[in-house]
Amino acid sequence: MKKKIALVTGGFSGEAQISYKSAITVGANLDRNKFDVYTIDINPSGWWYVNEQGLRFAVNRADFSIEESGHSIQFDVALLCIHGTPGEDGKLQGYFDMIGLPYTSCDAATSALTMNKRYTVAVAAFGGINVAKSLHLFKHTPVSAESILQQLKLPLFVKPNNGGSSIGMSKVNEATALEPALEKAFKEDNQLIVEEFISGREFTIGVFKQGQTITVLPITEISTNNEFFDFEAKYQGKSVETTPALIDDKIKLDLSNAAKRVYEILNCKGIVRIDFIYDTVQEKPFMLEVNTVPGQSEASVIPQQVKAMGMSLTNFYSAVVEQAFA
Repeated sequence: MKKKIALVTGGFSGEAQISYKSAITVGANLDRNKFDVYTIDINPSGWWYVNEQGLRFAVNRADFSIEESGHSIQFDVALLCIHGTPGEDGKLQGYFDMIGLPYTSCDAATSALTMNKRYTVAVAAFGGINVAKSLHLFKHTPVSAESILQQLKLPLFVKPNNGGSSIGMSKVNEATALEPALEKAFKEDNQLIVEEFISGREFTIGVFKQGQTITVLPITEISTNNEFFDFEAKYQGKSVETTPALIDDKIKLDLSNAAKRVYEILNCKGIVRIDFIYDTVQEKPFMLEVNTVPGQSEASVIPQQVKAMGMSLTNFYSAVVEQAFA
Protein backbone atom coordinates (compact mmCIF):
# COMPACT_ATOMS: atom_id res chain seq x y z
CA MET A 1 0.00 0.00 0.00
CA LYS A 2 1.26 3.45 -0.88
CA LYS A 3 1.64 5.92 1.99
CA LYS A 4 -0.53 8.99 1.73
CA ILE A 5 1.53 12.16 2.10
CA ALA A 6 0.15 15.57 2.99
CA LEU A 7 2.59 17.99 1.34
CA VAL A 8 1.98 21.00 3.57
CA THR A 9 2.81 24.45 2.19
CA GLY A 10 1.81 28.11 2.53
CA GLY A 11 2.00 29.73 5.95
CA PHE A 12 1.15 33.00 7.63
CA SER A 13 4.44 34.89 7.20
CA GLY A 14 6.33 36.66 4.44
CA GLU A 15 8.15 33.39 3.80
CA ALA A 16 5.02 31.83 2.25
CA GLN A 17 6.30 32.70 -1.23
CA ILE A 18 9.35 30.50 -0.58
CA SER A 19 7.16 27.74 0.88
CA TYR A 20 5.22 27.43 -2.37
CA LYS A 21 8.45 27.16 -4.36
CA SER A 22 9.78 24.51 -1.97
CA ALA A 23 6.60 22.47 -2.34
CA ILE A 24 6.98 22.49 -6.13
CA THR A 25 10.49 21.04 -5.91
CA VAL A 26 9.58 18.45 -3.28
CA GLY A 27 6.36 17.45 -5.02
CA ALA A 28 8.14 16.97 -8.34
CA ASN A 29 10.69 14.63 -6.74
CA LEU A 30 8.53 12.45 -4.49
CA ASP A 31 8.42 8.81 -5.58
CA ARG A 32 4.88 8.28 -6.86
CA ASN A 33 5.46 4.51 -6.84
CA LYS A 34 5.71 4.73 -3.04
CA PHE A 35 3.51 7.69 -2.18
CA ASP A 36 0.18 9.28 -3.03
CA VAL A 37 0.77 13.00 -2.64
CA TYR A 38 -1.83 15.61 -1.68
CA THR A 39 -0.98 19.31 -1.54
CA ILE A 40 -2.32 21.07 1.56
CA ASP A 41 -2.19 24.89 1.52
CA ILE A 42 -2.45 26.49 4.96
CA ASN A 43 -2.82 30.27 4.65
CA PRO A 44 -4.72 33.12 6.32
CA SER A 45 -7.87 32.25 4.34
CA GLY A 46 -8.04 28.67 5.65
CA TRP A 47 -6.65 25.13 5.37
CA TRP A 48 -7.15 23.78 1.86
CA TYR A 49 -6.56 20.62 -0.14
CA VAL A 50 -5.56 21.70 -3.65
CA ASN A 51 -6.20 19.03 -6.28
CA GLU A 52 -4.43 18.61 -9.62
CA GLN A 53 -6.98 20.87 -11.30
CA GLY A 54 -6.27 23.62 -8.81
CA LEU A 55 -9.62 23.30 -7.07
CA ARG A 56 -9.65 23.88 -3.30
CA PHE A 57 -11.47 21.88 -0.65
CA ALA A 58 -11.46 22.56 3.08
CA VAL A 59 -9.37 20.33 5.34
CA ASN A 60 -11.14 18.80 8.34
CA ARG A 61 -9.09 20.28 11.20
CA ALA A 62 -10.43 17.74 13.70
CA ASP A 63 -8.24 14.99 12.21
CA PHE A 64 -6.48 16.66 9.23
CA SER A 65 -8.48 14.56 6.77
CA ILE A 66 -9.87 15.55 3.39
CA GLU A 67 -12.75 14.45 1.19
CA GLU A 68 -12.13 13.39 -2.40
CA SER A 69 -14.73 11.85 -4.71
CA GLY A 70 -16.96 11.15 -1.75
CA HIS A 71 -14.24 9.32 0.21
CA SER A 72 -12.50 10.43 3.39
CA ILE A 73 -8.70 10.38 3.11
CA GLN A 74 -6.55 10.00 6.21
CA PHE A 75 -2.86 10.84 5.81
CA ASP A 76 0.03 8.65 6.93
CA VAL A 77 2.51 11.50 7.26
CA ALA A 78 2.79 15.29 6.87
CA LEU A 79 5.76 16.50 4.83
CA LEU A 80 6.31 20.05 6.00
CA CYS A 81 7.30 22.74 3.49
CA ILE A 82 6.08 25.75 5.47
CA HIS A 83 8.88 28.17 6.34
CA GLY A 84 8.03 30.41 9.27
CA THR A 85 4.77 30.22 11.22
CA PRO A 86 2.88 27.91 11.69
CA GLY A 87 5.05 25.18 10.13
CA GLU A 88 8.49 25.95 11.53
CA ASP A 89 7.71 27.31 15.01
CA GLY A 90 6.12 24.27 16.64
CA LYS A 91 2.45 25.18 16.17
CA LEU A 92 1.65 22.56 13.53
CA GLN A 93 4.00 20.08 15.18
CA GLY A 94 2.01 20.33 18.41
CA TYR A 95 -1.24 19.91 16.49
CA PHE A 96 0.09 16.84 14.65
CA ASP A 97 1.28 15.37 17.95
CA MET A 98 -2.20 15.83 19.40
CA ILE A 99 -3.90 13.97 16.54
CA GLY A 100 -1.13 11.34 16.25
CA LEU A 101 0.06 12.17 12.72
CA PRO A 102 3.80 11.64 12.01
CA TYR A 103 5.62 14.55 10.37
CA THR A 104 9.00 15.21 8.78
CA SER A 105 10.40 18.02 10.90
CA CYS A 106 11.78 18.53 14.40
CA ASP A 107 9.30 18.12 17.24
CA ALA A 108 7.25 20.96 18.72
CA ALA A 109 9.74 21.86 21.46
CA THR A 110 12.79 21.98 19.17
CA SER A 111 10.86 23.83 16.45
CA ALA A 112 9.72 26.49 18.92
CA LEU A 113 13.19 26.82 20.40
CA THR A 114 15.06 27.13 17.09
CA MET A 115 12.56 29.66 15.76
CA ASN A 116 13.85 31.92 18.51
CA LYS A 117 17.36 32.85 17.38
CA ARG A 118 18.48 34.08 20.80
CA TYR A 119 17.33 30.98 22.67
CA THR A 120 18.93 28.78 20.00
CA VAL A 121 22.39 30.30 20.39
CA ALA A 122 22.04 30.24 24.18
CA VAL A 123 21.31 26.50 24.24
CA ALA A 124 24.01 25.80 21.64
CA ALA A 125 26.55 27.77 23.68
CA PHE A 126 25.59 25.81 26.79
CA GLY A 127 26.45 22.68 24.79
CA GLY A 128 29.90 23.98 23.89
CA ILE A 129 29.19 25.49 20.46
CA ASN A 130 30.87 28.82 19.63
CA VAL A 131 28.40 31.68 19.07
CA ALA A 132 28.65 35.47 18.67
CA LYS A 133 28.12 37.80 21.62
CA SER A 134 24.56 39.11 21.43
CA LEU A 135 21.66 40.91 23.11
CA HIS A 136 17.98 39.94 23.18
CA LEU A 137 15.64 42.93 22.83
CA PHE A 138 11.89 43.18 23.36
CA LYS A 139 9.57 45.79 21.85
CA HIS A 140 7.77 46.32 25.17
CA THR A 141 11.08 47.08 26.93
CA PRO A 142 12.93 49.67 24.83
CA VAL A 143 16.72 49.72 24.95
CA SER A 144 18.57 52.71 23.53
CA ALA A 145 21.10 52.41 20.73
CA GLU A 146 23.63 54.00 23.08
CA SER A 147 23.09 51.25 25.66
CA ILE A 148 23.51 48.55 23.02
CA LEU A 149 26.77 50.08 21.81
CA GLN A 150 28.09 50.11 25.36
CA GLN A 151 27.66 46.32 25.48
CA LEU A 152 28.46 45.24 21.92
CA LYS A 153 31.12 46.27 19.41
CA LEU A 154 30.42 47.40 15.84
CA PRO A 155 29.80 46.05 13.27
CA LEU A 156 26.52 44.46 14.39
CA PHE A 157 23.76 42.36 12.88
CA VAL A 158 20.18 43.23 13.81
CA LYS A 159 17.68 40.42 13.17
CA PRO A 160 14.01 39.74 13.89
CA ASN A 161 14.27 37.01 16.50
CA ASN A 162 11.61 34.71 15.05
CA GLY A 163 11.93 35.49 11.36
CA GLY A 164 13.59 33.79 8.44
CA SER A 165 14.92 34.32 4.91
CA SER A 166 16.80 37.38 6.28
CA ILE A 167 13.60 39.46 6.11
CA GLY A 168 13.99 42.60 8.25
CA MET A 169 17.69 41.95 8.87
CA SER A 170 20.41 44.63 8.70
CA LYS A 171 24.15 44.89 9.06
CA VAL A 172 25.13 47.98 11.05
CA ASN A 173 28.58 49.44 10.45
CA GLU A 174 28.05 52.91 11.93
CA ALA A 175 26.43 53.97 15.20
CA THR A 176 23.97 56.25 13.37
CA ALA A 177 22.56 53.28 11.43
CA LEU A 178 21.61 51.28 14.51
CA GLU A 179 18.33 53.01 15.39
CA PRO A 180 16.89 52.66 11.82
CA ALA A 181 17.94 48.99 11.81
CA LEU A 182 16.10 48.39 15.09
CA GLU A 183 12.96 50.06 13.70
CA LYS A 184 13.15 47.94 10.53
CA ALA A 185 13.48 44.69 12.46
CA PHE A 186 10.71 45.57 14.95
CA LYS A 187 8.31 45.86 11.99
CA GLU A 188 8.79 42.11 11.49
CA ASP A 189 8.86 40.90 15.10
CA ASN A 190 8.38 41.99 18.71
CA GLN A 191 11.74 40.46 19.65
CA LEU A 192 15.16 41.14 18.15
CA ILE A 193 18.63 39.70 18.42
CA VAL A 194 21.55 42.09 18.05
CA GLU A 195 24.87 40.30 17.68
CA GLU A 196 28.47 41.18 17.03
CA PHE A 197 29.81 40.59 13.55
CA ILE A 198 32.27 37.72 13.22
CA SER A 199 34.74 38.07 10.37
CA GLY A 200 35.35 34.92 8.39
CA ARG A 201 33.99 32.61 5.72
CA GLU A 202 30.28 31.81 5.67
CA PHE A 203 29.04 28.25 5.31
CA THR A 204 25.69 26.50 5.42
CA ILE A 205 25.29 22.80 6.11
CA GLY A 206 22.39 20.41 5.63
CA VAL A 207 22.08 17.63 8.21
CA PHE A 208 19.61 14.75 8.33
CA LYS A 209 19.24 11.29 9.79
CA GLN A 210 19.41 7.99 7.95
CA GLY A 211 18.33 5.33 10.42
CA GLN A 212 20.33 6.13 13.56
CA THR A 213 23.14 7.84 11.65
CA ILE A 214 23.42 11.64 11.52
CA THR A 215 24.49 12.50 7.98
CA VAL A 216 26.15 15.79 7.07
CA LEU A 217 25.57 16.85 3.46
CA PRO A 218 28.40 18.39 1.41
CA ILE A 219 29.16 21.84 2.82
CA THR A 220 28.23 24.99 0.88
CA GLU A 221 30.26 28.19 1.08
CA ILE A 222 28.30 31.41 0.60
CA SER A 223 29.82 34.53 -0.88
CA THR A 224 27.99 37.65 -1.98
CA ASN A 225 28.73 41.19 -3.08
CA ASN A 226 25.83 42.31 -0.91
CA GLU A 227 26.55 43.49 2.63
CA PHE A 228 25.49 40.05 3.90
CA PHE A 229 23.55 36.95 2.81
CA ASP A 230 20.19 38.75 2.68
CA PHE A 231 16.88 37.88 0.97
CA GLU A 232 18.11 39.21 -2.37
CA ALA A 233 21.31 37.20 -2.13
CA LYS A 234 19.45 34.05 -1.06
CA TYR A 235 16.63 34.02 -3.57
CA GLN A 236 17.40 36.48 -6.37
CA GLY A 237 20.77 35.25 -7.58
CA LYS A 238 22.92 37.83 -5.79
CA SER A 239 25.26 35.27 -4.26
CA VAL A 240 27.72 32.58 -5.21
CA GLU A 241 27.14 29.20 -3.59
CA THR A 242 30.02 26.76 -3.92
CA THR A 243 29.02 23.14 -3.26
CA PRO A 244 31.03 21.31 -2.12
CA ALA A 245 33.01 24.13 -0.52
CA LEU A 246 36.68 24.45 -1.46
CA ILE A 247 38.11 23.99 2.03
CA ASP A 248 40.90 22.04 3.66
CA ASP A 249 40.34 18.93 5.76
CA LYS A 250 40.58 20.79 9.10
CA ILE A 251 37.86 23.31 8.25
CA LYS A 252 35.68 20.53 6.82
CA LEU A 253 36.08 18.41 9.96
CA ASP A 254 35.52 21.37 12.30
CA LEU A 255 32.32 22.36 10.50
CA SER A 256 31.01 18.79 10.19
CA ASN A 257 31.61 18.02 13.85
CA ALA A 258 29.96 21.29 14.91
CA ALA A 259 26.93 20.62 12.68
CA LYS A 260 26.48 17.11 14.10
CA ARG A 261 26.85 18.42 17.63
CA VAL A 262 24.23 21.12 17.08
CA TYR A 263 21.84 18.49 15.64
CA GLU A 264 22.37 16.38 18.78
CA ILE A 265 22.18 19.22 21.32
CA LEU A 266 18.92 20.55 19.92
CA ASN A 267 17.38 17.07 19.47
CA CYS A 268 16.75 17.71 15.78
CA LYS A 269 14.83 15.43 13.44
CA GLY A 270 14.33 15.47 9.70
CA ILE A 271 16.42 17.73 7.48
CA VAL A 272 17.81 20.92 9.04
CA ARG A 273 20.21 23.57 7.73
CA ILE A 274 22.75 25.13 10.06
CA ASP A 275 24.60 28.35 9.22
CA PHE A 276 28.14 29.03 10.40
CA ILE A 277 30.89 31.62 10.15
CA TYR A 278 34.35 30.09 10.22
CA ASP A 279 36.77 32.48 11.89
CA THR A 280 40.03 31.86 10.02
CA VAL A 281 42.09 33.70 12.66
CA GLN A 282 40.82 31.70 15.63
CA GLU A 283 40.40 28.64 13.38
CA LYS A 284 36.98 27.66 14.69
CA PRO A 285 33.35 27.76 13.54
CA PHE A 286 30.70 30.01 15.08
CA MET A 287 27.06 28.94 14.73
CA LEU A 288 24.68 31.61 13.44
CA GLU A 289 21.27 29.93 13.35
CA VAL A 290 19.35 26.73 12.70
CA ASN A 291 16.60 26.30 10.08
CA THR A 292 14.37 23.32 10.88
CA VAL A 293 12.35 23.57 7.66
CA PRO A 294 15.02 24.72 5.20
CA GLY A 295 14.17 25.94 1.72
CA GLN A 296 13.82 23.32 -0.99
CA SER A 297 13.25 25.59 -3.99
CA GLU A 298 15.48 25.41 -7.06
CA ALA A 299 17.46 28.35 -5.62
CA SER A 300 17.96 26.62 -2.25
CA VAL A 301 21.16 24.96 -1.09
CA ILE A 302 19.74 21.66 0.23
CA PRO A 303 18.90 20.28 -3.24
CA GLN A 304 22.39 21.35 -4.39
CA GLN A 305 24.01 19.53 -1.48
CA VAL A 306 21.98 16.36 -2.03
CA LYS A 307 23.06 16.24 -5.67
CA ALA A 308 26.69 16.92 -4.69
CA MET A 309 26.51 13.90 -2.37
CA GLY A 310 25.51 11.77 -5.37
CA MET A 311 22.01 11.09 -4.06
CA SER A 312 18.89 11.70 -6.11
CA LEU A 313 16.30 14.08 -4.69
CA THR A 314 13.74 11.27 -5.04
CA ASN A 315 15.75 8.96 -2.78
CA PHE A 316 16.52 11.82 -0.42
CA TYR A 317 12.88 12.80 0.12
CA SER A 318 11.98 9.11 0.50
CA ALA A 319 14.58 8.87 3.29
CA VAL A 320 13.21 11.99 4.97
CA VAL A 321 9.66 10.60 4.86
CA GLU A 322 10.70 7.18 6.20
CA GLN A 323 12.58 8.85 9.07
CA ALA A 324 9.31 10.39 10.25
CA PHE A 325 8.20 6.89 11.30
CA ALA A 326 11.44 6.04 13.15
